[in-house]
Amino acid sequence: MNPSVAIVILNYNTRGQLQEFLPGVLATDYDNFQVVVADNGSRDGSTDFIEAHYPEVQLIRFEQNHGYAGGYNEALKQVRADFYVLLNSDVEVPADWLRPLVQCAERHADLAAVQPFILDQKQKDRYEYAGAAGGWIDRFGYPFCRGRLFDNLESAAIAFDEAPVFWASGAALFIRASDFHAIGGFDARFFAHMEEIDLCWRLQLTGKTVYSCPESRVYHVGGGTLKKQSPFKTFLNFRNGLLLLEKNLPAATRRRTILLRMCLDGIAAIKFLLAGQLADFAAVFRAHVYFHQNRRKFRPEQLVSRSPDSLHGYYNRSIVWQYFARKVKRFSDLPGVS
Repeated sequence: MNPSVAIVILNYNTRGQLQEFLPGVLATDYDNFQVVVADNGSRDGSTDFIEAHYPEVQLIRFEQNHGYAGGYNEALKQVRADFYVLLNSDVEVPADWLRPLVQCAERHADLAAVQPFILDQKQKDRYEYAGAAGGWIDRFGYPFCRGRLFDNLESAAIAFDEAPVFWASGAALFIRASDFHAIGGFDARFFAHMEEIDLCWRLQLTGKTVYSCPESRVYHVGGGTLKKQSPFKTFLNFRNGLLLLEKNLPAATRRRTILLRMCLDGIAAIKFLLAGQLADFAAVFRAHVYFHQNRRKFRPEQLVSRSPDSLHGYYNRSIVWQYFARKVKRFSDLPGVS
């Protein structure tokens, strides 16, 4: 029998997306899977809809919103399978999307997680922001993707191979259940945004590998829970970017790297201010205040010994400099990537 897979959808007031995309998930062409919806305290009738129309779906209810990280941590305590797929409610999947991910995991004994290629659900010939063809990270903790640098999305006709990457997208994260639980799952303090990067970084520090699989493609809408221009999302991105470095960098390089990152964040904040985005400017300030007040709480109990230079998908240069100063807009044009 094929390995068991639990497709777990974390829902928060996205009934419309469940109506649109859940039937496709249930039509997945694989002989050993279950679908679970974990509801983060929705108030839009999502749970009533699932109970009425999809009794075959396992429904887990929470009374409050635990965020992406905490919600999945709590849900996966109740789910048994060889592999989990953490799937956003706004992802359209073709019938043949799951099997290649299982096969990729079976080919690579060191694999802890793998993501499908993520394309834009509204423009299916282009990569989508939240993952594209696999995540990388630069020396200052800024994430980018094969097929996506900042807001520049490349054509899906640009071919990328199956390869190790730094991080797999939380929009469609296929992960070995034993590895997820072995490292304690997500850091729930992140709430949402970059928690999957932290997870994948910690997996790599234990000697595991994260992959991206071109034979599997899914289509993501994006922005379903926190809108792209949300000041709260800005706060989370800037705060969690700093916490990511505090948690996972070796002590020898941590302080200098974070200082330089904060300078770059300051430039971004000034851009928000000049553009009249006062709420986003304030969000960056609040993120830095939070970081200063809480950074010691996030330092690992055991010293990190592995330099990020030894990890897959690490770009030991500044993606900010390459993109904004040198005007490099495509992943394949970045100096130093292979």
